[in-house]
Amino acid sequence: MKKIQGFFDFLKQVYEELTKVTWLGKKDVVRSTVAVSFVVILVSIYISLVDFGLNTALKAILGGR
Repeated sequence: MKKIQGFFDFLKQVYEELTKVTWLGKKDVVRSTVAVSFVVILVSIYISLVDFGLNTALKAILGGR
């Protein structure tokens, strides 16, 4: 029974802490999401190009098809 009460005390504390949080506005969230998406796309392109280059170089060195 003590464990159950401890669990509910924990949930109460979590709720109290979440009410103190200052959440970002919709405009800021959209702006951050666009920025992160752009960086992810750039890094993906970079990694793909490096992978392609290394793959091509290794095939040339090892005599692959």
